[in-house]
Amino acid sequence: MPDDPYKALGLTKTATADEIKKAYRKLVRTSHPDLHPDDPGAEARFKAIAAAHDVLKDPETRARFDAGEIDATGAERPKREYYRDFADSSDNVYQQRRAAGAQGNPKDFFEEILRQRARGAGGSGGFGGGFSAPGQDARYNLEVPFLDAVRGAEQRITLPDGQSLAVKIPQGTEDGQTLRLRGKGEAGYGGGAAGDALITVKVGEHSVFRREGDDILLTLPITIDEAVLGGKVSAPTIDGPVGLTIPKGASSGRTLRLRGRGVTRAGSKTKGDQMVELKIVSPPEVDAALSDFLMEWRKTHEFDPRADLMKGAGT
Repeated sequence: MPDDPYKALGLTKTATADEIKKAYRKLVRTSHPDLHPDDPGAEARFKAIAAAHDVLKDPETRARFDAGEIDATGAERPKREYYRDFADSSDNVYQQRRAAGAQGNPKDFFEEILRQRARGAGGSGGFGGGFSAPGQDARYNLEVPFLDAVRGAEQRITLPDGQSLAVKIPQGTEDGQTLRLRGKGEAGYGGGAAGDALITVKVGEHSVFRREGDDILLTLPITIDEAVLGGKVSAPTIDGPVGLTIPKGASSGRTLRLRGRGVTRAGSKTKGDQMVELKIVSPPEVDAALSDFLMEWRKTHEFDPRADLMKGAGT
């Protein structure tokens, strides 16, 4: 996996959120294994692209990567410790920390400082110099239903110790977005503030709706007569069914826009749209009346929807 998610998407650190989104969509089309089943390297490229997008699409996660707090996989980086920070202190545990190896746990490091201070205070259990440090952040994953993510909801997550934590899902939450619950992480040291809980959201798929940015996508089946004659039909939206006018002579693949029927992000006054793609569906059984009518219509009408296609292909 690339160490730099910007390079994985072919971008620089100055890329805007819109440029990140466009680069990801473009690369997905060229690397998705379902679209390129004969390309043995497609799956690996797609995984690298998806991992890079997960880090950069959320402004908070991107800022933490840019600051060196997390790596390209989203994992926490250990905080750097310098000898000069401890060389003049009576609680110098730098040598013990170094002897324990570079992979030591920061939690063990702070606990050793507390033990040193406790011994310096005559074993009374006090901290002598008043040392304190914030607790570590705790990371969790939470799967959220599609409609709960776009409309907002509240869910509970069970922690490793058996306790439950209420998590407010903001309106418009995206797949892979990280929510921060301040003070809900591990306890601090010596009276220090507790760390935060970082909840990474996995948005489930919906059987009808799809999402692209703040727009909702929907494929709407219509009958042959609705396509030819037009008319008003009922179409589902994330907020309930609405009336939709089908224009006369509509074809499969035509897309209609329902303005303001998309996603509203928390704290935003703007709302996306719903894009409705029409799909003509024949009746499950073609009766004699329909068959006879179309046979007579064919005899008296010349219409070839493939004429321009064949002309453009030079055949």
